[in-house]
Amino acid sequence: MSTISMLIAGEHCAAHNGGTFERRNPLDGQVATTAPAATPEDARAAVQAAADAFASWSQLGPGARRQMLVRAADALASRKEAFTAAMATETGASALWAEFNVDLAAGMLREAAALTSQIGGEVIPSDVPGNLAMGVRVPAGVVVGMAPWNAPVILGVRAIATPLACGNTVVLKGSELCPATHGLIIESLQEGGLPKGVVNFITNAPQDAAQVVEALVAHPATRRVNFTGSTRVGRIIGGLCARYLKPVMLELGGKAPLVVLDDADLETAVNATAFGAFANSGQICMSTERIIVDEKIADVFIERLVNKAKGLPLGDPRKGPVVLGSLVDMSAVHRCNEMIDDAVSKGATLLCGGKADNTLMPATLLDHVTPAMRIYGEETFGPVKAIVRVAGEEAAVTCANDTAYGLSSAVISADVARALRVAARIQSGICHINGPTVHDEPQMPFGGVKDSGYGRFGGKAGVEAFTELRWLSVQTTPRAYPF
Repeated sequence: MSTISMLIAGEHCAAHNGGTFERRNPLDGQVATTAPAATPEDARAAVQAAADAFASWSQLGPGARRQMLVRAADALASRKEAFTAAMATETGASALWAEFNVDLAAGMLREAAALTSQIGGEVIPSDVPGNLAMGVRVPAGVVVGMAPWNAPVILGVRAIATPLACGNTVVLKGSELCPATHGLIIESLQEGGLPKGVVNFITNAPQDAAQVVEALVAHPATRRVNFTGSTRVGRIIGGLCARYLKPVMLELGGKAPLVVLDDADLETAVNATAFGAFANSGQICMSTERIIVDEKIADVFIERLVNKAKGLPLGDPRKGPVVLGSLVDMSAVHRCNEMIDDAVSKGATLLCGGKADNTLMPATLLDHVTPAMRIYGEETFGPVKAIVRVAGEEAAVTCANDTAYGLSSAVISADVARALRVAARIQSGICHINGPTVHDEPQMPFGGVKDSGYGRFGGKAGVEAFTELRWLSVQTTPRAYPF
């Protein structure tokens, strides 16, 4: 068990009223972490601390910000064992997934460091003689980031790294399900040498989330909000930000389709599908949720995929290497079990895996899934995957787009030109050809369409999201006025 504190204005602190909450391990129910249960007063104090630090941080040169972010990246990478232990204890994640999180998150900090000298602008031609007109990108102010539990290091870092590079100060609201994991990110940033108040960290009990979030958003100094999580909660956050006129980036749920065309290389298709479907037990926003395969090759593809899925190691990640660790809680298990029952009762064939009575759920594949089944349209967020057989390319595109979501997708085909034509018709913010739906790189524009949210993280897209574009002009010659 670990006991953690918040960080406000550079000082480790408890909640204003001394309140705490517990996060328990999903496998054995033992207390994993005791964390402060922040109050709205704590939330306002964190935003104010960030506001107080903004003037000096925003004026700091890019070289100095870059050095601190690079040091923070090194500090984060050096904590790989600590992150692995915290994720296994708090969320039941495998070491494989934890190590991937740390490596990518360290890369995100280094990419953010590189961006510090890339925050530019442009000279815009003016119709006024002698007028030098410029579009200049400047720091927005205080950025509030809210990160989830499922890829906690990646998404915790993503919520604050580019904002810091752009000269903003930040408040990270840690997830109620992995407060210690998110706290390790803050330790790494502190080791990087960031001044007091530049990064602030609060944690809250689940029942207090609504009040704490509103206090963060409503504070006059808050200038940007970013949230990664479910579409249900994203709608609430979006409405709250609209009420207070705060720009918000929302990266929400997904139902990522992977389309296997009739000319696909089967080894490529099976490996990409298995990774995209079962990494972190399917608890990734980009997870392959609907496997769409042309009926001409369906039988042989599915046979190979089932063999692959059956061989994926499942177990308690604290006891040895596994691919599939624990689901985050029993409610996730119940959701997946209900979808299996519903699909089978309506004609689907259970090929491997099946229902679980604890949070260790095996890789599960359901064939002959139709739109009448819950699993066709609902996000499982678990290792239970739907296979839909289609007749030809047109039907595959129609099926891929038959969802309210639009985050990630993939197309597998030996003909890249054909795959590009299909990818162009899929309604998603991300599409990978001959690769898995689960793929992220720090410099890429990451985000979705439709019910998967709006706005983009990553690279230059992230700079646009976390800066203000100002029009600045200089009159260099005498100007004529009409009066």
